[in-house]
Amino acid sequence: MILCAMSMLQFFIAVDVTVVNIALPSIGADLGVDAHSLTWVVVGYTITGGGLLMLGGRLSDLLGRRRMLLVGTALFGASSLLAGLAQSFEILVLARLLQGAGEAIALPAAMASMVLTFPEGPRRSRALSVWAAVASCGLVLGFVLSGIVTAHLGWRWIFLISVPFILVVLLAAFFLVERDRPVSRGSALLDVPGALLLTACPLLFTLGVVEAGERGTPLWVAPAALAGATLAGIGFVLVEARSRNPLLPLRFFTNRARVAANVTTMLLSGALSTSFLLFTFYLQDRLGIGPMGAGMTMLPLAVALIAFTMLVPRLLARWGVRTCVLAGLALTAAALAVIAVVSVLGAGAVAMVPAMLLIAAGMGLGLVGLQYQAVSGVTDDDAGTASGVQRAADQLGGSAGVAVCVGIGFAPALHAADPFLVATVLAGGGLGIGMLVARRMPARATVLAREG
Repeated sequence: MILCAMSMLQFFIAVDVTVVNIALPSIGADLGVDAHSLTWVVVGYTITGGGLLMLGGRLSDLLGRRRMLLVGTALFGASSLLAGLAQSFEILVLARLLQGAGEAIALPAAMASMVLTFPEGPRRSRALSVWAAVASCGLVLGFVLSGIVTAHLGWRWIFLISVPFILVVLLAAFFLVERDRPVSRGSALLDVPGALLLTACPLLFTLGVVEAGERGTPLWVAPAALAGATLAGIGFVLVEARSRNPLLPLRFFTNRARVAANVTTMLLSGALSTSFLLFTFYLQDRLGIGPMGAGMTMLPLAVALIAFTMLVPRLLARWGVRTCVLAGLALTAAALAVIAVVSVLGAGAVAMVPAMLLIAAGMGLGLVGLQYQAVSGVTDDDAGTASGVQRAADQLGGSAGVAVCVGIGFAPALHAADPFLVATVLAGGGLGIGMLVARRMPARATVLAREG
C-alpha cells in the first residue's frame, strides 16, 4: 500500500513535467499570453523543483521523512488546485513555482520512505523498478493526457484532476508511514543560503533571457536579471566552499567523468525539452490541430520511448556508456534537423513522426547512459549527492534549454526569422558542445562493470 501511494505521487509529479505542453496554446489563448512568455509555465515548475531538490532531501533527513512527505504533498496538491483555478497568467506561474517547491520537498521523502519500507534484496529491487517505471510512464503519458483532458474538459483540468489523488496520498502517508523519530534541528546543519542561491540563479537567468526578447520591457530588466544570475552563481560557489554542511561539496567536482556526465545531461535535457515544445507549437499553432489530435499525434513518441527504455540496458552492457551517450546526442541532433526542415517546408503532421522517433531513441540512449555514468563509482558517502546532482542537472538543464532556445527563438524581437529554425539551431549547438564533453567520459562506467 505504501508503494502504491508513493508511486501515485511520483506519477503525478512526473506527469506535471510534460502535461502542460499540449495545453500551452489553449492556456495562451485563454489568458492572452504569447508562446514566448508561455515558457514560464514549463520552466517555473522544473527550475524550482530542480533548484530545491537537494535542500528537500536534506530537510527530509533533518526534520523527518514522514513530516516532509506530508508538507511537500500538501503543498503540491494545494498549488495544483491554485493552478487550475488561476484567473491570470501571473497566478498560474506562481502556482507552478509552488508546485516545484512541493515536488522538491515531497519526492526525496517519498523515495526514502519507500526504500526503507522494503529490506535489501529482491523486494527492494522490485519496488525501485516499479518506481522507475511509473516515472517513465508519467512523463510520456503526460502528452497524451494533456491532449485528451484539454480537448474534453479544458486546460484547467490538467491540474485539477490530480487533486483527489494527492488527497489519497496524504491520507496514506498519514496512516501508513511510520512516525518520525526525534531528530536534531540545528540550523547549522541546513544549507538554506546555498539552496536559495541555487534556485535564484536559473530563475534570474530565465527571466533575463525571456525578457530580453520581449517588446515593451524596460531595457535594464534583462541585463539586471542576467547580472543577478551571475552573482547568484558566484555566491553559491562561495557559500558551498565555506559551509560546514554544503548542499554540494566542491570536492564533487574532482571526479571529471561524473562532472562531464552532469554537464552533458544539462545540454541533452535542454535540447529534449525544447523539442517537446516545438512539437506542440508546430502541431497546434502552425497546423491548427486541436489538443486531442496533437496528443494522439505524439503517441508514437510515448510508445517508442517506453520501448527504448526497455532496450537501453542491454545496449549499455554491449556498447558501453560513452558510445550510447554519443549515439543519443547524435540521434537528438538528427531529430532537431528534421524539425527544422519540416518547419521550413511547412509539411504536415506525419512528417514530424520521424523526429519523434529519433527523440525517443536519443532520450533513451542518452539520458539512461548519463544516469549510469553520473552515479558510477559512488560510495555511501557521496551516493546521495551524486543522485541529487544528476536529478537537478536534468531538470535545470531542461529549463535553461527551453529559456534559451524557445525564449530566444520565439522572441518578438526576432519575428522576421523562423522561430523553429532559430530554436533548433541553438539546441543543436548545445548538443555539439555536449558531444565534446561526453568524449571525456570513460567508455564503460564502473557500475556496468560491477553488474557484469
